[in-house]
Amino acid sequence: MLRKKVIVTKLGLDGHDRGAKVIAHSLMEAGYEVVYLGVHRTVQQVVSAVAQEDAALLAVSVLSGAHLELAKDLISEMKRQKVNCPIVMGGIIPRQDIAKLKRMGIKEVFGPGTSLELIEEAVGKWIK
Repeated sequence: MLRKKVIVTKLGLDGHDRGAKVIAHSLMEAGYEVVYLGVHRTVQQVVSAVAQEDAALLAVSVLSGAHLELAKDLISEMKRQKVNCPIVMGGIIPRQDIAKLKRMGIKEVFGPGTSLELIEEAVGKWIK
């Protein structure tokens, strides 16, 4: 059975979630089941939700500048809890950090202005 459930969330103290809500709505319109966890989530809360919901993909929005540390903690917690699903990130992420995030295990990084069509296409690529 094809899992088409996507978790969309904000980690840490970052409370600006307009972009995350736009992405969540766009993915719902594209036929995905979306669980929006909201803002101010801890890494442990997010990983537990991914496991509980049996999500096929995790989409994290970060605008706080803490993307490298949050990604490291998130990937570590997923390994600790034995949770396996692709992670994509979006938000204000400096170009020079994108390769670092991908080396850590983030599948794709979307910056400001990325089209919804491109995001939907990439999500489809990682949900197989």
